[in-house]
Amino acid sequence: MLLRSLRSGSLPAMCNRYRMTEAQIALATRYGVAVPFPPDLEVPPPELFPDRPAYVVRETDAGRALDAMAWGFPHQVPGKRIDKATGRPVLLTKKITNVRNYTSPFWRSALANPRRRCLVPFTAFSEYGQHRAADGKLPLHWFDVPSRAIVSFAGVWRPTEQGAVFAFLTCAPNPLVAPIHPKAMPVLLHEEDEERWLSCPFEDAVALAQPYPSQLMAVN
Repeated sequence: MLLRSLRSGSLPAMCNRYRMTEAQIALATRYGVAVPFPPDLEVPPPELFPDRPAYVVRETDAGRALDAMAWGFPHQVPGKRIDKATGRPVLLTKKITNVRNYTSPFWRSALANPRRRCLVPFTAFSEYGQHRAADGKLPLHWFDVPSRAIVSFAGVWRPTEQGAVFAFLTCAPNPLVAPIHPKAMPVLLHEEDEERWLSCPFEDAVALAQPYPSQLMAVN
């Protein structure tokens, strides 16, 4: 399927859930967003899911901006129902929340423009484990970086008729994440690489899509 190709090739989707528990003023301070900035929209809530608003940081001509965008790039894929008038499948809109196939034409065109890259602030992200508990449910594990109150996913965004949307990149998992989610993990940026992500050429940007050091992370 094209949707699968755009998201991550043959890899299954990651757990679409993360936390951002810091207030807007803390984000503005952390990322150097100048005041005055827009009134607090009371987003994001503590836990974030696809198609919900979340904060992202991007570069503009006036400096860094803190925006609220919906999580997930809309993309149309053929559904099972056939349109009787055309004989073709009815197109369904799916939301792509994470990116692995960086060099596909779809994602390369987005990532090639530094102004379409963004930082997605988070305080923790989750993955489901591989083995069901006694109640039949997969355990949910939360990962964070204890030494950093706010960390950034490497993100990409675009405007749509319904408003701006974003997704973030994934890469191979590090040794901490791999036993829980062996296929992928989000791309976490070192703080010193955030400016580079927002400004460098395409080849340098995708070179940042590396597993974050597991010794700097914790899981519970």
